[in-house]
Amino acid sequence: MNDIISNPIIISAVVFLTAAVLLFILRKVFTGILKKWAGSTDTTADDLLLKALHYPSLFWVFAIALYLALATSEIPEPYMGYALKILTVVIILSVTIAIANITSGLVQRQLEGSAKGAPVTGLSKGIINGVILALGLLIILNSLGVSITPLITALGVGGLAIALALQETLSNLFAGIHILVERPLKVGDYIELSSGEKGYVLDIGWRTTKVRKIGNNIVIIPNAKLAQSTITNYFMHEKRMSLLIPIGVSYECDPEHVEEVLLDVARNASKEMKGLLKDPAPIVRFSPGFGESSLDFTLICQIGEFVDQYFVQSELRKKIFKRFKAEGIGIPFPIRTVYLKKD
Repeated sequence: MNDIISNPIIISAVVFLTAAVLLFILRKVFTGILKKWAGSTDTTADDLLLKALHYPSLFWVFAIALYLALATSEIPEPYMGYALKILTVVIILSVTIAIANITSGLVQRQLEGSAKGAPVTGLSKGIINGVILALGLLIILNSLGVSITPLITALGVGGLAIALALQETLSNLFAGIHILVERPLKVGDYIELSSGEKGYVLDIGWRTTKVRKIGNNIVIIPNAKLAQSTITNYFMHEKRMSLLIPIGVSYECDPEHVEEVLLDVARNASKEMKGLLKDPAPIVRFSPGFGESSLDFTLICQIGEFVDQYFVQSELRKKIFKRFKAEGIGIPFPIRTVYLKKD
């Protein structure tokens, strides 16, 4: 029994488990205190810091417990050196992940503040995390005694060969970066391309951009094609847009009466119809010229965003049709005068 208790491996294992449990409890208590403090403040920076350090702190608990176990063990010097190198790698990797999480969160906050709530795209997250993780990897290699200068040289030569082999992929990557920098669109915008695709932007990735159509189908567009296309962004610089509804009435109708009826219908509908705005107020324009069989008017209303037009236009036409019937305003059929030539 005494031999088992005095066994160095058993002692190290007990030290590791004891330290890990105590550190985990201390981490939980400290995290709880920080959460209460963060909940009492108005800023979101402390919440961001807590979220970013949640998983890396588990690595730190493991690393400290392992270091204490090694310090009380009788491991030979060469093996001790290997163990310390493993600890170094774990600590650097966890710190790198924490920095990447914090940086991504700060960039997202900046974009939300400057672009009216635009979320961070997959490409921007990938670039930020990729750069930070690459720097962390170089630091790890340097701490392990690996010379990084030849590695960087080899990567430079190999990068040229890879660039030639992956021209299309790199073209999409740089096109995505160009879209992020110039910002002709952002996640959440409703766009229409010159090729006919239209829908809500879901994500801008390192190779493709995903667009959700009104039918809930996903269109995947290569970034290079998107960058070369003519884009109509219905949310730039604001979502509100004008809805033009053409209406034709009989020549027997009084134009002023027709205008009053259309305005009255539109004003009443704006009080109850979702997507139809009260301000700016609706207007009616008598179309220039005279139609072949009708007097042509255009009812101009303001709607909240592009997709509201389908519901608003349908409901408004129903209300106008009912009101025209009640007011005795006729909607004419097309009329043609046909002359029959006698033989």
